[in-house]
Amino acid sequence: MEYMERLTVEKLLPDMVEWRRHLHRHPELSYQEKETSAFVAAKLAEFGIEVVKSKAGYGLTGILKGKVPGKTAVLRADMDALAITEENGHEYASRNNGVMHACGHDGHTAMLLAAAAYYSSRRDTLQGELRFLFQPAEEICPGGALGMIAEGVLEGADAVYGLHLWTPFPFGTVASAPGPLMASADEFFIDIIGKGGHAGTPHRTVDSIVAAAALVTGLQSIVSRSVDPLQPAVISVGTIQGGSAQNIVAERCRITGTVRAFDEDTRYLLRRRIEEMTASIAAAHGAEANVDYLMGYPPLVNDEAEFKRFVRVAPEVLGDSVTLVQMEKIMPAEDFAYYVKEIPGCFMFVGAGNPDKDAVYPHHHSKFDFDEDAMLYGAKLLVAMADSCLNE
Repeated sequence: MEYMERLTVEKLLPDMVEWRRHLHRHPELSYQEKETSAFVAAKLAEFGIEVVKSKAGYGLTGILKGKVPGKTAVLRADMDALAITEENGHEYASRNNGVMHACGHDGHTAMLLAAAAYYSSRRDTLQGELRFLFQPAEEICPGGALGMIAEGVLEGADAVYGLHLWTPFPFGTVASAPGPLMASADEFFIDIIGKGGHAGTPHRTVDSIVAAAALVTGLQSIVSRSVDPLQPAVISVGTIQGGSAQNIVAERCRITGTVRAFDEDTRYLLRRRIEEMTASIAAAHGAEANVDYLMGYPPLVNDEAEFKRFVRVAPEVLGDSVTLVQMEKIMPAEDFAYYVKEIPGCFMFVGAGNPDKDAVYPHHHSKFDFDEDAMLYGAKLLVAMADSCLNE
């Protein structure tokens, strides 16, 4: 492809589809995105864009500087896939057994490549600097964002933008919200240690399962009795494992779960109450307890001014055929949250569901797919947000 001509995003849609399908055929898990990164680096080099490779994984940043100094905008896409066996019969279905792009990251990468190609063809009129940030390992904590931030990808930048193709929203929809948008995602692993023995002589034992059962019930009171009712929060116990036979009192029992919140105060309140309650309930049953608490991604909080930019530019660039929605908070988490903790930014959603194209399955499903035409809206939105930032 010749990139000296002034490209339009519309002209790049066939390339986006081609790139996305190539990536979909060759998915790679978090922290293993070697070939994906090489593909992206080759494309950026083809566009004449400087490539800086991360030392913290397979991430990379494309850098394009205009001839005239100005602001710096960062555009981000994630590249990793999931450990899922694909059940689609498409020609572009995964060729890597047990690995699948079941969340749309292949589309995110293709859209950001299109934005890079678009701006490369306009470098003679570019004012300021653009950084095209291709991030690894969004799907698994601790995620790829922190390592790239530590390497300075945001230094001197004025704003950061990212988006997610989203099949729960119909094609023709774009959405975001000011302030808290996506929840934090923390995890706990609790081991209750009692004293095993014969089930017929329970008075000579300390039953870890009884203590664990009391704890599971008690944990449900934290959100309802310790958290402000106006602050959304979730504590969900996902597993409880203990015992080896019906006539043996279990010496150990393990409880695991996830915790979600939309602000840091609530997030740390939940942690403190879980740790306090675990210690007190275990002690009340004569048992001991160990809590391994993993602080995962923080809440994703959009900058108010950058959300207003989204509301302003989306209708201008996408026209009346697209519906703009101010969405409700959602409990899934995203490590884009780390970027907007550092500098102003906005994370956006692009509707990609379409029953006519069988794009009806939820994210992380073995039959997940999205309407590829949504990539046109996503790429145009990224360009519009960057243009607005650089030119204001």
